Amino acid sequence: MKIIIVDDDCLVAGALKTILEVNEDVEVLATGADGKEACELYERYEPDVLLMDIRMEKMDGLEASRSILSRYPKANILLLTTFSDDEYIVKALRLGAKGYLLKQDYGSILPALRAVYCGQTVFGTEIVSRIPDLLQGEKKFDYGKYDINEREFEMIELIANGYSNKEIAAELFLSEGTVRNYLSMILEKLQLRDRTQVAVFYYQHK
Repeated sequence: MKIIIVDDDCLVAGALKTILEVNEDVEVLATGADGKEACELYERYEPDVLLMDIRMEKMDGLEASRSILSRYPKANILLLTTFSDDEYIVKALRLGAKGYLLKQDYGSILPALRAVYCGQTVFGTEIVSRIPDLLQGEKKFDYGKYDINEREFEMIELIANGYSNKEIAAELFLSEGTVRNYLSMILEKLQLRDRTQVAVFYYQHK
């Protein structure tokens, strides 16, 4: 797994590099100190995952994420910050960042990097629990433009509420095979990769 680390504190960037490269499957290609460098380094290396701070001078992590994702829509960006700021969390979700973690939770960084590398969307437990409240009050999203029918929307809601395929099958009186088929169609229609992204998508557009 090839990654780039961008943090305006060179000591933090260096410490993260040292900690992560202890693992044989991790290679830190480069480190940077601001969003502008993040954009340049991403273009040069196209890493598997970009691990980036949010609050930086010249260009912050959110602005850099917006710039990178506009050119590389499949970029895996994991945002790392000491600030559990509601506005940042919402902006990160809407930009399409694959994760948002607090720096003090060092133990979760490597598992999060691996999860993002495998196509999952990762938000710290503290943050996930707040997503519904943060995104309340938005205009109702039109799932019709994605050709999502009523039964599929019911399934999306259940997935967002943490139901397993077996639990969804029991709730909707379907077989697990039928649930899996519905899930495959939902992922295809919404152009998502897994059920975690379905849950995040739901809360983004609630």
